Amino acid sequence: MSEVAANRFVVGTAGHVDHGKTRLVQALTGIDCDRWEEEKRRGITIDLGFASMVEDGWQIGFVDVPGHERFVRNALAGLGGIQMMVLVVAADEGVMPQTLEHLAICSLLRIPAGVAVLSKTDLVSSDLLELAQLELEETLAGTPFAEAPILPVSAETGEGLERLRTTLVGLAREAAPLDRHSQLPARLPIDRAFQLQGLGVLVTGTLARGTIAAGDELDVLPSGARARVRGIEVHGEGRNEARAGERTSLQLVGVGLDDVARGCELTAPGVYRTASSLLVRCRLLQSAPEAIRGSCSVRLHVMAAQRVGRLRPLSPEHLKPGGEAVAEIRLEEPLVAIRGDRFVIRRPSPQTTLGGGEVLDPAWRHRRGKALGTAIEALGKDTVAAAVRWAADAREAGLAPSELGLRLGVVRGDAASVLAGAARKGLLLEAGPERFVTAATVRNASRRARRLVEAHFAADRLSRGMPKAELVRRLLGARASDLGPAYLDWASQGGSDRAVAVDGELVTLPGRSGELTGAESRLAQDLVEGFERQGLTPGSPEELCRGLGAKPQVFDGVLRYLVERGRLTRLPNGLVLAASELERFQADLLATGWDTFTVADFKDRFGLTRKWAIPLLEHLDRKRLTRREGDRRRVLRPRGQSGSA
Repeated sequence: MSEVAANRFVVGTAGHVDHGKTRLVQALTGIDCDRWEEEKRRGITIDLGFASMVEDGWQIGFVDVPGHERFVRNALAGLGGIQMMVLVVAADEGVMPQTLEHLAICSLLRIPAGVAVLSKTDLVSSDLLELAQLELEETLAGTPFAEAPILPVSAETGEGLERLRTTLVGLAREAAPLDRHSQLPARLPIDRAFQLQGLGVLVTGTLARGTIAAGDELDVLPSGARARVRGIEVHGEGRNEARAGERTSLQLVGVGLDDVARGCELTAPGVYRTASSLLVRCRLLQSAPEAIRGSCSVRLHVMAAQRVGRLRPLSPEHLKPGGEAVAEIRLEEPLVAIRGDRFVIRRPSPQTTLGGGEVLDPAWRHRRGKALGTAIEALGKDTVAAAVRWAADAREAGLAPSELGLRLGVVRGDAASVLAGAARKGLLLEAGPERFVTAATVRNASRRARRLVEAHFAADRLSRGMPKAELVRRLLGARASDLGPAYLDWASQGGSDRAVAVDGELVTLPGRSGELTGAESRLAQDLVEGFERQGLTPGSPEELCRGLGAKPQVFDGVLRYLVERGRLTRLPNGLVLAASELERFQADLLATGWDTFTVADFKDRFGLTRKWAIPLLEHLDRKRLTRREGDRRRVLRPRGQSGSA
């Protein structure tokens, strides 16, 4: 296998049918891109063709696209990944409808560089050639390719071919280097898939990002399959690795031909996601037939994929020809998309290019009113602003690097760096390991925590506090319950104006004192005295409540108040004893001199039925005053104290 070329570049042809695009590529490379018998019989290009040339240390790959209006969808599948447009205009015919449409498409896709070729110069006089050049200059004016060189070329005589080769290499040298793209996670939009006897499934495409090596495992999206790369070719040469910007052919194992149709993508595992609802910035071409009012059916083209969907401008005004607006697109079937992807929209019938633009959010959820305006403003800015917006959308659960990475199409580490940078600037707060929230989310959660605690005390005035676990469950739900400590910490900060106060496993209100009223104090005294009189075998709390003539709700509150403050003790089965009686009983146990005893010994010694003996023994075990050893229990005395035989 050959080594990877240091210099590589992919260009795509554009222009009207029968203006000589395929013949020009053949003259430059020696390769006829028309593969199909129908293409040769009809004399027009129907589908994408591929070729390459080596010139002055550069490998220039060509994607030859069809020029007929019926096959623009095929052309779009090849133009998405190119780095330079070669616009071909026949000198004997001049600018034609598909010249304008292809030029508009390349402008919408923001192809980085361009060169215009006046072909078939051998068929016209010098005067007609000059007129054709003036017309082409006027056509390019006002487009991103206004400064593109215009070169007269004849594929038949060879006139101008050397100058064209030199110009292509010169523009490739001036273009932005692809090293940064090579360091991104791999992304190969598939523009051709087929099966060969003995080789299995093969796919081709322009590697948009990253590197792919033999043996790599790749996600196949949107099918969700997983493929392994058995072999790699770049323009017919075997390689160990393909890099961003190269026309690449991969031999795959682990997938069938149905998994890898045109429009699918092979991507680094777990980095990219499919999308069916997009927020986009869309510009309508001046040549669009009419303004877009409300929702309209469109065919969306992203990379090599095309999907039918509905586009709806989100501004109060209509999207007029020549105008730009933020819009949402809802697709019938998902495709791979990340923030920053360029796209083209066409009218399904009659097929016409309407416009295009940039994906702002590949996981868009519709909003209304003020929330819609703030979301659009943030997502229309830089990546950090978008990350803050997505963190706000995630609410208490926070935004994780994995989610941000999927939306941006970057590895987890790069996404984590974006979030950490936003946190350093005070734009986000870290709620847990790699979970980031906005300050507004924290404020809202603190206010809600206070309301929940206030409601708890309104229902139970004498409670010492609301259990932390209950507050976290009601405040954060299952999605963010693991972030409870961070939210409680934030809510309890700030001194006297803090939202809540944390006391062990309870949450209360700052400065709150749950003291008894006069009537409640008298009831508390009666309760304690009643339990003390009945010793180790009192009646149930319900019986005592009836005997005292207390209201059940008030009685329950006072009872819980006394238990929480240690004046009463609730046993494992719910029975209640006076704490003073329990302390006396524990002292009596230690005075027995027992080292070990049976349940029968225990019942006889203290005159207890099984109803009371078992809960008391469980209480002693739990307090580590006794330890169960088979059918007996051992008394656990303080160090230095021993029982008698």
